[in-house]
Amino acid sequence: MGAWSARHRKTAVFGWLLFVVLVSYLGGVHGSDKVTDAESMPGQVARAARILDDAGLKSPAGETVLVQSASLTADDPAFRAAVDQVSAAVRGTGRTSEPLSPYDTGAVSADRHSALLRFTVDGADSEAAVANVPAVMDAVAGAQGRHPDFVIEEYGEASSGKWFSDQFKNDFARAEWTAVPLALGILLVAFGAVVAAVLPVVLAITAFVAAGGLVALSSGLLHTSDDASSVMLLVGLAVGVDYCLFYLRREREERAAGRDHATALRIAAATSGRAVLVSGITVVVAMAGMFLTGIADFQAMAFATILVVVTAVLGSLTVLPALLSMLGDRVEKGRVPFLHRLRRDAGDGSRFWNAVLTPVLRRPLAAAVLATAVLLAVAAPLLTMRTANLTFQQQLPKGNALVATSQRVEAAFPGSPSPATVVVKARDITSPEMTAALAELQSRALATGRMHGPTEVTLHPEQNVATVDIPLYGSGNNAASTAALKALREEVVPATVGKVPGTEAPVTGSTAGSVDFNRQMSDSLLPVFGFVVAFAFLLMLLSFRSLTVALTAVLLNLLSVGAAYGVLALVFQHGVGAALIGTAGVGAVESWVPLFLFVILFGLSMDYHVFVVSRIKEARDRGLSTTAAVAHGIRTTAGVVTSAAVIMVGVFAVFGTLSMQSMKQMGVGLAVAVLIDATVIRAVLLPAVMSLLGERNWYLPGWLGWLPRIGAEGPVEESAAGGAELLPAGAHR
Repeated sequence: MGAWSARHRKTAVFGWLLFVVLVSYLGGVHGSDKVTDAESMPGQVARAARILDDAGLKSPAGETVLVQSASLTADDPAFRAAVDQVSAAVRGTGRTSEPLSPYDTGAVSADRHSALLRFTVDGADSEAAVANVPAVMDAVAGAQGRHPDFVIEEYGEASSGKWFSDQFKNDFARAEWTAVPLALGILLVAFGAVVAAVLPVVLAITAFVAAGGLVALSSGLLHTSDDASSVMLLVGLAVGVDYCLFYLRREREERAAGRDHATALRIAAATSGRAVLVSGITVVVAMAGMFLTGIADFQAMAFATILVVVTAVLGSLTVLPALLSMLGDRVEKGRVPFLHRLRRDAGDGSRFWNAVLTPVLRRPLAAAVLATAVLLAVAAPLLTMRTANLTFQQQLPKGNALVATSQRVEAAFPGSPSPATVVVKARDITSPEMTAALAELQSRALATGRMHGPTEVTLHPEQNVATVDIPLYGSGNNAASTAALKALREEVVPATVGKVPGTEAPVTGSTAGSVDFNRQMSDSLLPVFGFVVAFAFLLMLLSFRSLTVALTAVLLNLLSVGAAYGVLALVFQHGVGAALIGTAGVGAVESWVPLFLFVILFGLSMDYHVFVVSRIKEARDRGLSTTAAVAHGIRTTAGVVTSAAVIMVGVFAVFGTLSMQSMKQMGVGLAVAVLIDATVIRAVLLPAVMSLLGERNWYLPGWLGWLPRIGAEGPVEESAAGGAELLPAGAHR
């Protein structure tokens, strides 16, 4: 691929540009089909969504307005007048259902100082409701202005959805504008030249743009999501820059060693190019494991990531060698004098990594034991990890106005801020038997002492569907809410509406979504972990034809993932050091984050492992002892691995600064894991373990001799002319 691109450089470069422009344009014209509610959640929540979808009904975007006074009670005429004026203002927008007065629904607090006005925002779906809610929020804000002695605040699904939508767009834009200059700055330090620094960033951005078009074009077959776009940017920028960095640094090293342009490019293609290909395949296989979760959001993230990685690999192996062939030594144009002087000969390694590696190779057993002990200590908090679908209050940053409103509502009306909803599908929803069952459902729910009023029944006679909203005690995802949901599902529903023949009555809502999602995650953990580990092991075995290398790769990656889990639990669950990143412990880790991190990290960790071990094997194939080859491989790759890791950590850390808790957890978890992987694992534990194993590193049982040879790199042999010649793995003159 490298040789073809160098010979047909104009075709490769302009073909790539045409591909990027064409797919991004077609993707924009096609648009993106998003994951539906029925697809996004498992269990009873999915069944409830399908019933509503089949009936042509949408879950209404419920809103509440809190009217609160420190001095007046709901029985005072002035309080009642304020409630009536708020109701008239909301009704006057023409974008809501008829507001339900707290005097009719009984939504008055026990101390009589707070009341809740309930209504739904018009809209065929959540996006339409979010578009309609600003007018309602303005009307409520106007009522607050006219009654400064009252607290009049709105909170609900549409208003919180608007915040999430706006914040997602702002955060996504901030991540783009922060991560790209950050990567460019790090590359400028790494190369000391503007052109060399710009190339990887430009290729990574074009790969991301092209992949976005491909995702949109294919979203009719596999629906996508907003989370998938975030993940695609995160991973695409990181791996795209890294792959180009590996390739470009190797080509520059060979030129510095005296090779001519063609030979240097050929060596880079056959060594780093192969390492990039194997690494990309490993990331793709790891991400494919997410399809086993059976959750549409995960499948969308997996598919988007696979497309951006494949596109980044394609760009690195085709357009990059073409550009390098065009530019030649002009890739060093725009040298920054001070930064360029800081660069050391790659063969010597940096002074820092030499200082680290020397004692490690001198006492490998002590280094291995110490590094393993440190990683296990960091990983220890994962034993206490608790996962949950974070509530609205947990997701948003401290001090957010909506969080403050929801806390005031919860203080005045204890219980989950989002009620459980029983979706009843019957043969005849208006029959006397069903009417009695619905009434009994509400009374039995309140009798448990785990649920409270006011309950609300909405009938849809034409569709023979009813929804029953029943508030649960608890915060929404704590033990009290979970126990209440269990009682509703296993005791109350089967004993009431569940006894009517031909009736289906799944329970949905935020608590139900958290419970069902966690159960699905737990059920899919072993299949996903097994799939990813098994295929990563197989790829390493085929790449290096060594049982030992494959086994150590898997074990070292598991250590880095475990350490990342420990940090997640310590910071985001227990709150240790959370203030340093502008957040607080929320008592749980977002349900999807651990599995997502495992899959991503197992793929990305192989970047460094393949790159480093490939260089070690290359040196060993040239005749060096394993210990000498380890020292050579680590020293010659230390600079590029450090640069690549700093870029990844920087990009991931940007996501750790975003507003939503789940994005923070994902960004910090990835940044910590990559940092540990590139330092403790690759610079200490890997060389220590390989030094201890010696020639056993390359052990392959005779009965596995039939395995195909797809070596990550081919051996480089010196030619008589002082150039270099590449031979296929295992070949000799």
